[in-house]
Amino acid sequence: MGLNSDDSAKRLKGVSRPVVKQQDRKFMLESCKYVDEVIIFSEDTPYELMKQVGPDIIVKGGDYKKENIIGRDLAIIEIFNYIEGYSTTKILEAR
Repeated sequence: MGLNSDDSAKRLKGVSRPVVKQQDRKFMLESCKYVDEVIIFSEDTPYELMKQVGPDIIVKGGDYKKENIIGRDLAIIEIFNYIEGYSTTKILEAR
């Protein structure tokens, strides 16, 4: 699994991000039963990492459209259901 570095997340989402540091996010993901490995990447997209790793499936949240997903030419795309109101952005807005 690819995970944006803290620097990458900050560039993409703004100076208040990430809320949870990369090592903590990595630990949480590695704790998931179906995650074999988490690789932190510093680029804005994981495309080069995907080319190296050669995933069978790319999983994204329901706020993504298949045609906009990086790596859609490299693997099967699965979109998980989006849970309305449950996002880091919503958590930050509630503060």
